[in-house]
Amino acid sequence: MQVGSVHTGNNDPDTIDREISLEEAYRHCRDLTRKNAKNFYLAFFFVSWIKRRSIYAVYSFCRYSDDLVDDPVIRYRSGMLNKWREDLEACYRGEVLGHPIMIALQDTIRRFSIPRQYFLDLIDGMEMDLSITRYQTFEQLYQYAYKAASVVGLILIEIFGYRNSGTREYAKNLGIAMQLTNIIRDVQEDANRGRIYLPQEDLKRFKLTEAELLKSSYQASFIQLMEYQAARALYYYQKATSLIPPEDRNLLTSAEVMKNIYFHLLREIRQQGFNVFRRRIESSKLTKLFIVLRTWFRIQIWRQ
Repeated sequence: MQVGSVHTGNNDPDTIDREISLEEAYRHCRDLTRKNAKNFYLAFFFVSWIKRRSIYAVYSFCRYSDDLVDDPVIRYRSGMLNKWREDLEACYRGEVLGHPIMIALQDTIRRFSIPRQYFLDLIDGMEMDLSITRYQTFEQLYQYAYKAASVVGLILIEIFGYRNSGTREYAKNLGIAMQLTNIIRDVQEDANRGRIYLPQEDLKRFKLTEAELLKSSYQASFIQLMEYQAARALYYYQKATSLIPPEDRNLLTSAEVMKNIYFHLLREIRQQGFNVFRRRIESSKLTKLFIVLRTWFRIQIWRQ
């Protein structure tokens, strides 16, 4: 079944100059996820094929939204982001769209009744990166982390399925924990873009200047600052763990896999003394596979 035609436009490398089917749109999202979501791709094998391809569509929407802000090839970022928001609204109105991600997302939204506001919040979070490069307090950073990560968890649990409304609190806190881990890992990369996500109040607390951070100064005050950030992330991991409803644990196997992969990454960063300036710290593929299997096994044992 043909569902739409995709026309290449300026600054839009993901479009295709021909009519594509729903199946092709989902394959596009699958390939994009396989290429870019190295920490997540294995986790998605614990859900059915229908759910899995919808997760690929959601990931692709998130990835594309992020690229509209960060990809140096793309010009007119604000306008492109507004157009993306308009496309999302059209998607919810049931209008046929040409972009492969929107074609797949429209089907996903219809199948799982995902609230529009979650996607709008996500776009708002990406838009914050266009104008905000500093956060004075953690409370301000929390609002960004909620829009950039927690809403992704809230979207995914609609696809995973859940019985207890408390699962939404689990998703919110897990999103904050994972986003804080990203911030810790990506200090160097973000600094190269002129962004500092670490709260200014924390830099002052540990007597670290912006100039030192932007110059990748690895020193005792930086390590102390990062220890503080890691402890905050750990708090949200523990809070998420405490909030997972027992009746939903099996449905959330993929979420638990993602949680454990990111928690291990945080531990690895800490073990390397938070020296994120030397190189981007990542867990090995073998380590991730071990975490995937261990998480699945533990949940199966818990079910018995």
